[in-house]
Parts: sequence; C-alpha cells; structure tokens
Amino acid sequence: MTETVVGGDWRAWQESWDRQQEWYMPDREERFRVMLDMVEALVGPEPRVLDLACGTGSISDRLLTRFPAAESVGVDLDPALLAIAEGYFAGERRIRFVRADLKDPQWTTKLPYDSFDAVLTATALHWLHTPELRTLYGQLGALVRDGGVFLNADHMPDGATPRINAAERAFRHSRMDRAKEAGAVDWAEWWRLAAADPRLAGPTAERFEIYGEHADGETPTVQWHVDALRTAGFGEARAVWASPTDSLVLALR
Repeated sequence: MTETVVGGDWRAWQESWDRQQEWYMPDREERFRVMLDMVEALVGPEPRVLDLACGTGSISDRLLTRFPAAESVGVDLDPALLAIAEGYFAGERRIRFVRADLKDPQWTTKLPYDSFDAVLTATALHWLHTPELRTLYGQLGALVRDGGVFLNADHMPDGATPRINAAERAFRHSRMDRAKEAGAVDWAEWWRLAAADPRLAGPTAERFEIYGEHADGETPTVQWHVDALRTAGFGEARAVWASPTDSLVLALR
C-alpha cells in the first residue's frame, strides 16, 4: 500500500480494494465478465442497472467501461466504501449512489426508479441470514422488469463434497499465504489503512459500528438460491458460472 493511497487518492483506493478482494478471489474478474456477458445477452448493451450492495462500485466500474450507454444506481449502507465510490466516480453522470439498509423494508423507496433492467451483486449477500435474503429476493422480484435479470455471485458452498472442499481450502489458503508473504493486503489490514486516512477515518469508524468485524450471515447452496428466486417470481434461475467455492446465479424475470 503506497503513501498515495493513505493520502486519499480515490482511484488508488478503488484499485487497492480490487487487489484486496482478488487476494481472496483470484477469479474475480472472470465472474464479472460472465455477469456482464449475461446482461448483454438478455437485456442488451444499454441497461439500467441496480448495483446492489455496491461497495466501492466495482461492478459499476466494469459495467460503464463495457457499456457506454448504460446507467447505474449503486446502493449500499457502508459509509466508507460509499465515500470511495463517490470520490472515484465524481463527475460521472451515468451513475448515482443511494445509502440504504437492505434489511429496511422500505429501502426500495429511496431508489430513483421503480424498475431496472438488471440487478447485479457480488460477494455481498452472505452478510444476510436466509430469512432476510428471502425477503430481499421477494423485493427484487418486484423491482426487476419483465424480461430483466438478477445476477448474484457469492459464496455458495456444497456440503455434500467434504473431501473436495477440504483439499480446495488447503490449496487456496496455501496460495493466499504465499501472496501475503509477497505483500498482499488482507481484509483487516485494508481497513486499518482506511482508518488511517483522514477522509476515511470517520466513515470507517461508523462502518464498524454498523457491521462489526465481518458478516454473521449465511451461505446457502446454489439450489437454495434458485428455489428462493423462483418463489420470488422469477421465471427461470440457474448457475451460469462457478469456481470451487463460489457461484454466479442468474434469475430471469
């Protein structure tokens, strides 16, 4: 992490978030590529997108680069990540941000639109417990337009394969340890650096008051997500990409 980042350069903060996330998910860009492929295939290259639990706006960044005529609304509760997103996208007219709690039954009333062509999210909804996630999926069933899509890339482990899971975990952690020795920044260190930045110190403190150290939610299986999305009113749902630990589930309204 450089002095430029600690000094508050928003692009450097955006890039440092990406690198920190890639330490955990080296295939992160591949899931984003497939996600945007499916958006283009099903709703075209000019979508109105809700970037759900947007964080620093990583999905929106790739969306607007690939689709110049796209429009994005990023929604999140995290004040620190939203500060980075707003700083990074300052002056970009194709995106706006909304601060809202997805556990609030009225969170959709804060959005500027009643419907979206696509709702996209990645590595975020495992912060919710399954009853909360089921409620959220019901809200999204009303928010995605007919023919629109919802895509969720997240941890979706399969408990039926314990030996495979154990081997994968050992391999992954060995690789992460080597990257850490080479200077990779993990979650805890990234937030320590954020707290040291004068422009992020206050939002970071507030963020930890809201969330604590990390998620206490759940990581249901792909089939659980598919069934819950169909119950929520989506006509079709299935995985369209998978790694050994994560999957990307697509639901078509």
